Amino acid sequence: MISEYILFDLPAGISREQVVKDMEDIAPHWRKNPDLIRKCFLYDPATNQGGALYTWHNREAADRAHDAAWRERLMATYGTTPTIRYFETPLIADNALGETVHE
Repeated sequence: MISEYILFDLPAGISREQVVKDMEDIAPHWRKNPDLIRKCFLYDPATNQGGALYTWHNREAADRAHDAAWRERLMATYGTTPTIRYFETPLIADNALGETVHE
Protein backbone atom coordinates (compact mmCIF):
# COMPACT_ATOMS: atom_id res chain seq x y z
CA MET A 1 0.00 0.00 0.00
CA ILE A 2 0.98 3.60 -0.40
CA SER A 3 -0.27 6.83 1.12
CA GLU A 4 -0.52 9.91 -1.03
CA TYR A 5 -0.58 13.31 0.64
CA ILE A 6 -1.96 16.19 -1.42
CA LEU A 7 -2.06 19.82 -0.30
CA PHE A 8 -3.16 22.89 -2.23
CA ASP A 9 -4.01 26.54 -1.65
CA LEU A 10 -7.64 27.56 -1.67
CA PRO A 11 -8.96 30.79 -3.20
CA ALA A 12 -9.00 33.80 -0.89
CA GLY A 13 -12.35 34.25 0.79
CA ILE A 14 -13.66 30.73 0.23
CA SER A 15 -15.86 29.69 3.15
CA ARG A 16 -15.58 26.52 5.17
CA GLU A 17 -19.12 25.71 4.08
CA GLN A 18 -18.09 25.85 0.40
CA VAL A 19 -14.99 23.73 1.03
CA VAL A 20 -17.05 21.07 2.81
CA LYS A 21 -19.74 21.18 0.10
CA ASP A 22 -17.07 20.59 -2.55
CA MET A 23 -15.79 17.63 -0.52
CA GLU A 24 -19.28 16.18 -0.17
CA ASP A 25 -19.92 16.63 -3.89
CA ILE A 26 -16.76 14.76 -4.94
CA ALA A 27 -16.87 12.00 -2.29
CA PRO A 28 -19.19 9.70 -4.34
CA HIS A 29 -16.69 9.82 -7.22
CA TRP A 30 -13.91 8.56 -4.94
CA ARG A 31 -16.16 5.91 -3.38
CA LYS A 32 -16.51 4.35 -6.84
CA ASN A 33 -12.75 4.01 -7.41
CA PRO A 34 -11.88 0.33 -6.81
CA ASP A 35 -8.17 1.13 -6.40
CA LEU A 36 -8.76 3.53 -3.51
CA ILE A 37 -8.69 2.07 -0.02
CA ARG A 38 -9.38 5.27 1.89
CA LYS A 39 -9.50 9.05 1.44
CA CYS A 40 -9.38 11.55 4.29
CA PHE A 41 -10.33 15.05 3.21
CA LEU A 42 -8.21 17.80 4.79
CA TYR A 43 -8.92 21.49 5.45
CA ASP A 44 -6.81 24.05 7.30
CA PRO A 45 -8.57 27.40 7.71
CA ALA A 46 -5.48 28.96 9.33
CA THR A 47 -3.45 28.55 6.12
CA ASN A 48 -6.42 28.49 3.72
CA GLN A 49 -5.38 25.12 2.33
CA GLY A 50 -7.19 21.96 1.42
CA GLY A 51 -6.09 18.52 0.46
CA ALA A 52 -6.41 14.86 1.18
CA LEU A 53 -4.63 11.82 2.47
CA TYR A 54 -5.26 8.81 0.23
CA THR A 55 -4.43 5.16 0.79
CA TRP A 56 -3.97 3.19 -2.43
CA HIS A 57 -3.06 -0.38 -3.29
CA ASN A 58 -0.10 0.93 -5.31
CA ARG A 59 1.51 4.02 -6.82
CA GLU A 60 0.16 3.28 -10.29
CA ALA A 61 -3.40 3.65 -8.99
CA ALA A 62 -2.58 7.04 -7.49
CA ASP A 63 -0.96 8.18 -10.74
CA ARG A 64 -4.02 7.12 -12.74
CA ALA A 65 -6.36 9.00 -10.41
CA HIS A 66 -4.29 12.17 -10.29
CA ASP A 67 -3.40 12.50 -13.94
CA ALA A 68 -3.11 15.66 -16.07
CA ALA A 69 -6.90 15.95 -16.39
CA TRP A 70 -7.30 15.89 -12.59
CA ARG A 71 -4.62 18.59 -12.23
CA GLU A 72 -6.41 20.72 -14.83
CA ARG A 73 -9.70 20.38 -12.92
CA LEU A 74 -7.98 21.41 -9.70
CA MET A 75 -6.52 24.46 -11.45
CA ALA A 76 -9.90 25.35 -12.94
CA THR A 77 -11.71 24.94 -9.61
CA TYR A 78 -9.22 26.47 -7.17
CA GLY A 79 -6.60 28.19 -9.34
CA THR A 80 -3.72 26.24 -7.84
CA THR A 81 -1.36 23.35 -8.38
CA PRO A 82 -0.97 20.72 -5.66
CA THR A 83 1.97 19.55 -3.64
CA ILE A 84 2.00 15.75 -3.72
CA ARG A 85 4.05 13.32 -1.62
CA TYR A 86 4.01 9.52 -1.52
CA PHE A 87 4.81 7.21 1.39
CA GLU A 88 5.04 3.45 1.68
CA THR A 89 2.30 2.25 4.01
CA PRO A 90 3.28 -1.14 5.48
CA LEU A 91 0.19 -1.31 7.70
CA ILE A 92 -2.71 0.66 9.11
CA ALA A 93 -3.98 0.48 12.69
CA ASP A 94 -7.69 0.98 11.94
CA ASN A 95 -9.81 1.54 15.02
CA ALA A 96 -13.01 1.96 12.99
CA LEU A 97 -12.60 -1.55 11.59
CA GLY A 98 -11.10 -2.85 14.80
CA GLU A 99 -8.13 -4.37 13.03
CA THR A 100 -4.65 -3.84 11.72
CA VAL A 101 -4.66 -3.75 7.92
CA HIS A 102 -1.79 -5.32 5.99
CA GLU A 103 -1.70 -5.59 2.28
